[in-house]
Amino acid sequence: MTLGLFEPIAIALGVGLLVGIQRERKASAIAGVRTFPLITLLGTFSGILADAFNGWILAAGLLALSVMLLVGNLAQFRAEKIDPGLTTEMAGLVMFGVGAALVKGYTAPAIAVSGVVAVLLHWKQPLQKFVVKISESDFKAVIQLVLIGLIILPMLPNQTYGWYNVLNPYNIWLMVVLISGISLLAYVAYQLLGARVGAILGGVLGGLISSTATTVSVSQQTKAQSDAAPMASLVILIASTVVFGRVLLEIGVVAPEFLPIAAAPLGIIMALMGLLCVICLPRVGQNLIDSPTHNNPAQLKAALIFGGLYAIVLLAVAAAKAHFGTGGMYLVAVLSGLTDMDAITLSTAELVKTGRVPADTGWRVILLAALSNLVFKGGVVALLGGRRLLISIAILFSIALAGGGLLLVLWPY
Repeated sequence: MTLGLFEPIAIALGVGLLVGIQRERKASAIAGVRTFPLITLLGTFSGILADAFNGWILAAGLLALSVMLLVGNLAQFRAEKIDPGLTTEMAGLVMFGVGAALVKGYTAPAIAVSGVVAVLLHWKQPLQKFVVKISESDFKAVIQLVLIGLIILPMLPNQTYGWYNVLNPYNIWLMVVLISGISLLAYVAYQLLGARVGAILGGVLGGLISSTATTVSVSQQTKAQSDAAPMASLVILIASTVVFGRVLLEIGVVAPEFLPIAAAPLGIIMALMGLLCVICLPRVGQNLIDSPTHNNPAQLKAALIFGGLYAIVLLAVAAAKAHFGTGGMYLVAVLSGLTDMDAITLSTAELVKTGRVPADTGWRVILLAALSNLVFKGGVVALLGGRRLLISIAILFSIALAGGGLLLVLWPY
């Protein structure tokens, strides 16, 4: 019993040192490399004594710590070393709680919280710069994501309605939250990197945000700047390749049991397009185009539109399967994939999960939609881009379409 108590004590010392070193490097006047380990150990021993005697000892330890932090601040105030922030003080209170949690056996959460505290303390300037960089519309979009994910979603009924028994309000909105979250995370990374986002990295993030928007943005730049065609074609190809990674992520979240079956054929076409990216890379000279431009993807209006589109595609796939068999599903895939990959991917994965569609048919539906999406983006290039870009994209996309067609025909059921 006694030996077992050394584990939380040792961990408390370690995590306290981690946070304390960070505060010492920032020259904190309140607590540093020695004080934070002592605060965490105080929490641990308060927890030990509370178990042995009474819970009030833990409350007394927290009160004593609060008084000591107050005294330290008063001393700084009298010395006219005024720091209006409360970050170090709050970190001390949290680390006291970490020490107490270790005694109760909450080791993993306690260590995770300690890591979060250290990261938050260390990332002061990057976080402040990020807050300054966020525009009012961007912050509004984050709030809207919180609205659709944490407020609207729990209120929706989790049961099916309507034709073919596939329209579940909760599941439909859950897909909206998933897509909005993926796109917003990529957009935040894009905004954080700022001017350091090159055209190639812009293509990667663009594939996560919207490969179609990336294609439009890049194509427009080559209309009057033909020398940018090699770089533009590479960016479009990268964004289109990343789409398959996004598709596999969505399948893994919605229908994990479907992922091993879909991963092989979809991974092959993704690898083929990745190889084309590598082949194109030496042809690219200096960066002659700007990074793709994107609007914030987590808008409430966009979420509502996607939710409606997802419901329509889900219903259309179920109806096509019921009345026209596999051929009808493929037709829906071609039409849906022309403008959006997420809706057909999620709806197919959902139907595979519920057993309405065989897995071997499901990945073929998704792949056919992806090939249809390539054709649509080729049309965007033809309409908005220059002649050199069109020729390059036509060759690259033709190879990808041929590879996808062979997979559809030759892959065994």
